[in-house]
Amino acid sequence: MMKYVDAFINAFLGTIDWTWKSILFEVPWYTNYFYGLILISVVIWGLEIVFPWRKEQSIFRKDFWLDGFYMFFNFFIFSIAISGFYKVLEVLFSDISITAKSLAVIDPSGWPMWLQLLVFFIVLDFVQWFTHTLLHKFPLLWKFHKVHHSVKEMGFAAHLRYHWMENVLYKPLKTFGIMILGGFEPEQAYIVHFIAIVIGHFNHSNIKITWGPLKYIINNPVMHLYHHAYVLPEGKYGVNFGISLSLWDYLFKTNYIPEDSGQITLGFEGDENFPKDFIGQNTYGFRNKEAK
Repeated sequence: MMKYVDAFINAFLGTIDWTWKSILFEVPWYTNYFYGLILISVVIWGLEIVFPWRKEQSIFRKDFWLDGFYMFFNFFIFSIAISGFYKVLEVLFSDISITAKSLAVIDPSGWPMWLQLLVFFIVLDFVQWFTHTLLHKFPLLWKFHKVHHSVKEMGFAAHLRYHWMENVLYKPLKTFGIMILGGFEPEQAYIVHFIAIVIGHFNHSNIKITWGPLKYIINNPVMHLYHHAYVLPEGKYGVNFGISLSLWDYLFKTNYIPEDSGQITLGFEGDENFPKDFIGQNTYGFRNKEAK
């Protein structure tokens, strides 16, 4: 039992230490997610100000500061809080002979670095796309995912407005994706993670970008806006589930972009009764039983 306690404490304290060192610039700049997140956010917010898609939208849009808090809470505070539990699970799986290589399908470790990064990016993005569809399809999961869809005016920080329970689902499935790769994570994986942050921020921004012909591969603000639409096509529980890549939506016929004015109502049916504060939003899923 003590080894599980030690694993929990060491992981928890280690994550705190790494985060604090990041704040003090004591980690390599290319792995400093704290200031990396701030820099990416400031740049994309600046682009929103200079090139606004919805010109009537305020620079400090509705829930701007709430979403800013969500960014740091989900990216750092909750990551610290949950790190010990993930480490305990890792030790437990090891004890019952489930290792990172148990589900290995391929071993990319000998490939060129660019190919390693590309495959790592594609596999993880597909796992996240699939997980995202589950959040919409099943009422129990949708109750928590409503937090993300309670955004009424889109902006870069909405990217990381989500219920912490989503990480409880996303993290194990992303780990499953890594296990398919034999437990392999490229040495330069930070490149993939920063690219994902940039694309996610752009997708939620008040900027009209489609990436031209690349729109069939890379997700974009025009496409993702319709993911947040109040009114969905009849019979659909969601559309445009792509995280970084739009490719999966086109392959599995979940794409939907009827027009590109940007002037649509966001949210979900009954969102006028959804809590407007952080505490209320994060307790909603535990105390509400409705299926929507």
